[in-house]
Amino acid sequence: MTNWDHTTNVLVVGTGGGAMTAALVAKQAGLNVLLIEKTEYYGGSTALSGGGLWIPNNYLLQRDGLDDSLEKARTYLKNTVGDRTPQALQEAYLENAPEMVKYLSSNSHVRFHRSVGYADYYPERPGGMADGRAIEGSPFDGSKLGEDFKQLRPMSIKIPAGMAFTASEYNKLGMISSTWAGKWVAFKVGLRTVFNLLTGVKYLALGQALIARLRLSLKDEKIPIWLNTPLKELIVEDGTVAGVLAEKDGKPFRIRASKGVILAAGGFDHNQAMREEFQKGPVNHLWSSGSPGNTGDAIQAGMKIGAKIDLMEDAWWGPSSMPPHMPVMFHVGERSYPGAIIVNAAGKRFTNEAASYVEVVHAMYEKDSAENKHVPATFIMDSRFRNKYIFGTLFPMQPIPKSYFESGYFKRGDTLEELAQACGLDPQNLAETVARFNQFARNGVDEDFQRGASAYDRYYGDPTVKPNPCLAPIEKPPFYAVQMVPGDLGTKGGLVIDEFARVLSADGSPISGLYAAGNTSASVMGNTYPGAGSTIGPAMMFGYIAAKHIAGGKIRPIGKLP
Repeated sequence: MTNWDHTTNVLVVGTGGGAMTAALVAKQAGLNVLLIEKTEYYGGSTALSGGGLWIPNNYLLQRDGLDDSLEKARTYLKNTVGDRTPQALQEAYLENAPEMVKYLSSNSHVRFHRSVGYADYYPERPGGMADGRAIEGSPFDGSKLGEDFKQLRPMSIKIPAGMAFTASEYNKLGMISSTWAGKWVAFKVGLRTVFNLLTGVKYLALGQALIARLRLSLKDEKIPIWLNTPLKELIVEDGTVAGVLAEKDGKPFRIRASKGVILAAGGFDHNQAMREEFQKGPVNHLWSSGSPGNTGDAIQAGMKIGAKIDLMEDAWWGPSSMPPHMPVMFHVGERSYPGAIIVNAAGKRFTNEAASYVEVVHAMYEKDSAENKHVPATFIMDSRFRNKYIFGTLFPMQPIPKSYFESGYFKRGDTLEELAQACGLDPQNLAETVARFNQFARNGVDEDFQRGASAYDRYYGDPTVKPNPCLAPIEKPPFYAVQMVPGDLGTKGGLVIDEFARVLSADGSPISGLYAAGNTSASVMGNTYPGAGSTIGPAMMFGYIAAKHIAGGKIRPIGKLP
């Protein structure tokens, strides 16, 4: 028998949204809970994210009188995810995700608001919603965390002190030069920043707000988090996962979990060897926006005891760039703003740039070949675009740093031909591609890739540009280019789970005592991305389900909703 150093009922590995939700629900069900975290910070990739959750038929949608239902959402998943993942897994998500939101809203400090107008990523497909199903964690004063605030994983992109904005506000900020709504939001964010600096309020938004709210809820329940405590392996006794071998204070430390172990420690974002083994090249872990601690430890531990894996070839992809002396930049709104395109090495467009970010990278990989490279691709814009819209951390009219040009991150040309030569693209092809695109822009119809035809494309478009908010001619010199690599928000493949979040063995039977959630598990969303928050929504829902199953269904009831 194992000589245990510590015993608890439920051990949760990881401290992202899925892990914290699982821990909170289990503790409120009367179980003893411990979370262990590999790094010096809690929050995982959730803390680095936009903090959105894709939750069909949630109570906030119902409260606003929007037309959604279980059947409508089921139809949408059928027409997006299809049969790539088990129907039972999809049903579990559709039925329990709205319940999870109500549970947290009534039993913790977690509060949500709708990401109004953020369309599903395929809103024109049957069951899709142009109004969207996304919600996000509401802003929060981090000073309420006391000393624990210092251990919240900081954003990878440094934001000026006191400044914070929600995902919905970011959408409006992108139009600061174009719309009064954009200017108003910028004014509000500015006033809020000054107020925060003067009063000492640590205003948090996006994924940091969601994690901070969960962390305060865990503090209220006196749930311990052990930082700098990496998982090393799972310990199996008599066919059941009885606990784990971890490392604490640099020494082996055996933790017994009498009721179950929940693995919610992220994917293998920064494990180069695993990425090369399972994913199509070229691939580089430095292109990932996932938490630095996500190196696949929990997935490997599960594989070692015979767990089944799936979707290892895929990730939550998105076109990204590599600015000098900064973390990787994941590009969302820029691809929909009018007056820019993405081209391959031949200087030709190859997809709808404004489509869901995962679709753009899928196209990059699917069309990439030795004869015609699509990885990396190149983002082309003119001076009008650069002066009017946000690109990465650059605001409209903000001078492009000298280091961007010196490092080669930004390329510049007084003509398209000069830009093409600087980028190693075919000058004639690029000129012809831009001329064709410009004609589409004037007519308002992208005849090649239908950019701007979907409500999702238009969410980040410029409503002052007619007739298509995603199309404008590229014609004002100088012209600029930035290389785009297939980045991601995290990997998508992992341990296969059932509708109770139990990890399955190779023969399809559940491994006793072992559960998984988030990017440690193979995503319920298969190879697609139905809407904003399709990562964190399932992570938190399956964390919720895992705890509920361990507690035998006897969890705290849902209370009055805020």
